[in-house]
Amino acid sequence: MAHHGWGGRPPATDAEARQRIVDATARCIDRHGVAKTTLSDVASELGVTRQTVYRHFARISDIVGEVAAQGAESFVDRLVAHLQGVADPAEAVVEGMLFCVRAIPDEPHLSLLLQLKDSSAFGRGATAADAVAYGARMLRRFPVDWEAAGVGEDDLIGLAEVIMRLLTSLLQHPSEPPQGDERLRALLERWLAPALRPPGPRDHSAARAVNGSTSRDGWAASR
Repeated sequence: MAHHGWGGRPPATDAEARQRIVDATARCIDRHGVAKTTLSDVASELGVTRQTVYRHFARISDIVGEVAAQGAESFVDRLVAHLQGVADPAEAVVEGMLFCVRAIPDEPHLSLLLQLKDSSAFGRGATAADAVAYGARMLRRFPVDWEAAGVGEDDLIGLAEVIMRLLTSLLQHPSEPPQGDERLRALLERWLAPALRPPGPRDHSAARAVNGSTSRDGWAASR
């Protein structure tokens, strides 16, 4: 591995080089935003050439994805702690969604994974698979016995895609005026939770809560 540049402190391994590139990219994003962060910026931050960065990452979007994934780890730890004691799959997904909607706006690097704000810097194709894979890893850490609930590995991937797409929509297009947790909980209980529960009588109270609120404020129609 070439040892030129790197501020006079060349990395000892390829793994260290990759991590330093990720860390430098995170600093650039914090200063300039993801839309204005280029591979040249990252190379300058490290004191290396663009070719050096290219040896480890093919595209700036790949580095951004790694920044997002690493920034997500501590967030998932807090989410799992929040869900401790919630063993019902539907309840865990609903409460997890509520937690994410409230917490993600304060997690700038995690927001990158969901392509929020300055997402024009990298295409949807570059991060969609990463976001779904991340969502599946997050679901596996829930305090839920997915197998006992009849949710197989393929089902978990599909559930992760639905959740990540829904989260992105809720975060990019929040309701106006803002809705409280109970309103959003009722919406998710009515339309998302039934997919994770055995067929049974419809929860008419949840339906009334959602439909009544929707007719008053136009939340669903406007989004």
